[in-house]
Amino acid sequence: MTTSQEHIHCLIIGSGPAGYTAAIYASRADLKPVLYTGLTPGGQLTETTEVDNFPGYPKGITGPELMEDLKNQAERFGTEVRFGMATKADLNVTPKQIWIDDTKMITADTVIISTGASAKWLGLENESRLRMNAGGVSACAVCDGFFYKGQDVAIVGAGDTAAEEATYLAKLCKKVYMIVRRGEMRASKAMQNRVQNTPNIEILWHSETHDILGKETVDGVVVKNVQTNELRTLNVTGFFVAIGHKPNTDIFKGQIDMDDMGYIQVVPGTTKTNIAGVFAVGDCADKNYRQAVTAAGSGCMGALDAERYLASVGH
Repeated sequence: MTTSQEHIHCLIIGSGPAGYTAAIYASRADLKPVLYTGLTPGGQLTETTEVDNFPGYPKGITGPELMEDLKNQAERFGTEVRFGMATKADLNVTPKQIWIDDTKMITADTVIISTGASAKWLGLENESRLRMNAGGVSACAVCDGFFYKGQDVAIVGAGDTAAEEATYLAKLCKKVYMIVRRGEMRASKAMQNRVQNTPNIEILWHSETHDILGKETVDGVVVKNVQTNELRTLNVTGFFVAIGHKPNTDIFKGQIDMDDMGYIQVVPGTTKTNIAGVFAVGDCADKNYRQAVTAAGSGCMGALDAERYLASVGH
């Protein structure tokens, strides 16, 4: 039930690199943006310990510190950052209507959606524990593969992303075990050929992850053959999960054009959606790169697109 209502010139939904960069540009353009953080202020990067590939930090930085820096920069220029989650939306009216925590309705002249995407996990107890403690479980080989240079690692998945990340890891790591549940991969033939022709990748067919070993960090993975029930322990120090991501776009379904996976479709070269005044930035609209720096770049684009839209309609 709506208990209050407020009108906002530029509403930003989500607080990852895309959302905060959009906020920096929007506030400098005097759009007076209000940013709602969602349930995880700072987004996926708050679960990442070391970030070594974001420009401007030659010695690296932790994910939470990076997000705090971006938040402070946005606030410095006047962005109002609020904790809250968008729970319902009506984007087919003017101004747009967004409900926060089911209790407050925001009307907005422009909406920048930066709700991100969430990695899918296996659901194992030790997977969750080691992931939250930065103990060697990751969903991004490009982000974290460097830390396992010269070591043995395992990756689970059978699609194009898993195949691509396995070959990426193979360039850095001594040995890569690829855990595939079925007797075939979903990846394209080209990607399958690349994996199978990489000598230090060993594919474990008909296999699933039974357990992840290690107290503080990963020191082994127990793999179960689903045909024979035989258990095998892999002596690895890193475990990568590449079974897909789910964009956080459910509340916009039926209103914004999306692909069959739920990623918001934008006009190529822009952040414009099929609805005038609504823009999508970051991982919720990007299934190809999913990097902090590309998300930040699209956040800049989103704010510029929003500024130009407002100028065109006389706001």
